[in-house]
Amino acid sequence: MKLSTGRGRGIVLSALLFVLAGCGWFGGTARPSWIDGGSPQFPSAQYLVGVGQADSRPQATEQAYAAVSRIFKAEITAQAKDWESYLVVESRGQTSTERRLTLDNVTRVTTDKVLENVQVLDTWFDQKTRQYYALAGMNRAQAEAAMVERLNELDRTIQTEVTEAHQTQDKLSRVRNLKRAAKNLVLREAYNTDLRVVRSNGQGNASPHRVAELTAELEQFLAKNLLMAVVLSGDQAEPLERALVDGLTQEGFTVVGGGAGAGPAELLITGSVRLWPIEVNDPHFRYVRWCAESVIEEVATHRVVGALSKGGKEGHVTEREAAAKAVRVMQQEFASDLARSVAAHVYGERDLPASAATPSGCPKEAVQPPVSR
Repeated sequence: MKLSTGRGRGIVLSALLFVLAGCGWFGGTARPSWIDGGSPQFPSAQYLVGVGQADSRPQATEQAYAAVSRIFKAEITAQAKDWESYLVVESRGQTSTERRLTLDNVTRVTTDKVLENVQVLDTWFDQKTRQYYALAGMNRAQAEAAMVERLNELDRTIQTEVTEAHQTQDKLSRVRNLKRAAKNLVLREAYNTDLRVVRSNGQGNASPHRVAELTAELEQFLAKNLLMAVVLSGDQAEPLERALVDGLTQEGFTVVGGGAGAGPAELLITGSVRLWPIEVNDPHFRYVRWCAESVIEEVATHRVVGALSKGGKEGHVTEREAAAKAVRVMQQEFASDLARSVAAHVYGERDLPASAATPSGCPKEAVQPPVSR
């Protein structure tokens, strides 16, 4: 059956439009000038671009986006020294928590926002080399408007936090507001760095606050007004106490002597440690069980603000080695977790557990003699 003339022309026209729409990927046009670093269609004064090249279309597109991303990452890394006083404190320790703000976190957060303004502007396929090319970029004016709006929002938040920190009489409230303000200011400065990249004149919007100044104010206030004391008892309490003091110091706190010397402290951390051998049906290893528990209270009011308990079992070829391993585990799992939990409470990010249940397998009192040292 023959097609009508009108219908046949429609099919031909549709096919032609399809070919033209995809001609960039199939090499139907000459090599675009943007591949070699310039394009009258996307001038650098109006567009910030990146070029990707790969064996497949998705890979070329991904590389083009990555090329744009690298421009911003490089600039943020170059500016990071201004935030070093804050970032160094936040990256201490080996375990990442929600509140930690490292340079990688900052870069990832801002880059994700930047890429929201990036799109594929053009594509081309080289028939000879069988390579795909993609041009990704952003309109500078549109991206600038979005970034300025974000900066203004952060400026309002930071100013509110700083004002509340300076007006409150509550010590914890002051610490928490200063901490939040410093964290938001790091993000704000990262966005401002992005803005300088987007603007062809390289200018950003200055902030009335500086990260180093807020961080220094927070550290000074903590050192003078929020001292801590640690008192642990029991077998192997000394190495655990040292680890806890180190952890609290890394979190930015000053630890004073415990017991009668805890007078100037705001928070007192007391606890006990137990370590004893257990019988396990294992001809090759000896085992010990450990338990550690702590209570955190306000010195002035004797109000308990939280508690934490942990326990476990460790084995080794000898009882002495099993005990040494248990001490290391206690330092990592109990002391480090306790220091981070106290810091999270002070900074207002997470409440301490109101009470601590005895871990499974850990009696209230050790009924067997402690491990010999």
